[in-house]
Amino acid sequence: MPSKDVLNHIKSPEDLKKLSYGELEDLCSEIREKLINIVSKNGGHLASNLGVVELTVALHKVFNTPKDSIVWDVGHQSYAHKMLTDRLAQIDTIRQDGGLSGFPKRSESKYDAFNSGHSSTSISAAYGIARAKMLNNDNSYTLAVIGDGAFTGGLAYEGINNAGRFNKNFIVILNDNEMSISKNVGSVAKYLTSMRIRPSYLNTKESVDKLLMHTPVVGKPLRKALVESKASLRNLVYRNTLFEHLGFIYFGPVDGHNLHEVINALKAVKKIEAPVLVHLVTTKGKGYQFAENNPRAFHGISAFDIDTGEPLTSKPDFSKIFGTELCKIAETNKSVCAITAAMTFGTGLYEFSRKYRERFFDV
Repeated sequence: MPSKDVLNHIKSPEDLKKLSYGELEDLCSEIREKLINIVSKNGGHLASNLGVVELTVALHKVFNTPKDSIVWDVGHQSYAHKMLTDRLAQIDTIRQDGGLSGFPKRSESKYDAFNSGHSSTSISAAYGIARAKMLNNDNSYTLAVIGDGAFTGGLAYEGINNAGRFNKNFIVILNDNEMSISKNVGSVAKYLTSMRIRPSYLNTKESVDKLLMHTPVVGKPLRKALVESKASLRNLVYRNTLFEHLGFIYFGPVDGHNLHEVINALKAVKKIEAPVLVHLVTTKGKGYQFAENNPRAFHGISAFDIDTGEPLTSKPDFSKIFGTELCKIAETNKSVCAITAAMTFGTGLYEFSRKYRERFFDV
């Protein structure tokens, strides 16, 4: 297999499982190149898809889809998933009349476990699938992939609160890229930020190891007891997280662009007979500098020039016109307010949010 032609040899996830880490890295690069080329012509969601390439590859490397079920929250980040699941030949038709959907679609593929097109539904949907499997004595895995933006929606907490009582393996992957379509606001965003800036588990483990190894008499025996104990050092470092109070075992933060780390984390949580939350930290727009620098602009974008990142048309869209007109109305009508859910840019309300801050509410 040519070292730089890995993607075209992937007909199903089974082909991906045979690849070495080096080939997997090449695959990720080729997927990103394909994503940029397709969205530059068809328009669509670019930044979010670029951010989950390694995660998508790792999921299909570790789990056995479609027997194992993956529920993508929102679903607009499933382009790479489609490439790896029998739809590479049709991927150029995505979001075109008669072509592939820009979201998971059960009627389109057996690999799409749930029709998603809105946020915060994945945990509830995946938990329902997991409970149905249990009733049918099906021991396959079920996973929900949810972003930090969707995690600010109330349904996510209803789902995680309910799933926390499950006594079987159930995996929630939190794809934390520090933003949704607009910048995250509120207590949840602040909490996730505090989790991200904690010292990493590995660095902490090294420090504890060094301390114990240099402690006279009790150091080495205590270190041996810690290593052999079923209570892992991770639990000593990350105990009492929000997620653990809700019944989940917390695992992370994990570098979402390090294939080794992501694959090892997924392999580890497969063995846990309890609900688990894997916290991945990723970069929205990863691998395309224009999208990394301005992920909001490249969240949902029309056709653009790859070399400059500039849109190919300057015609204002519906949201832009709506936002401009709403500002005109609000100028003379002081009772007009605007409410959005992490969609300041997507709903054309950015200008309103700047002009009328006291009347703008991002929930």
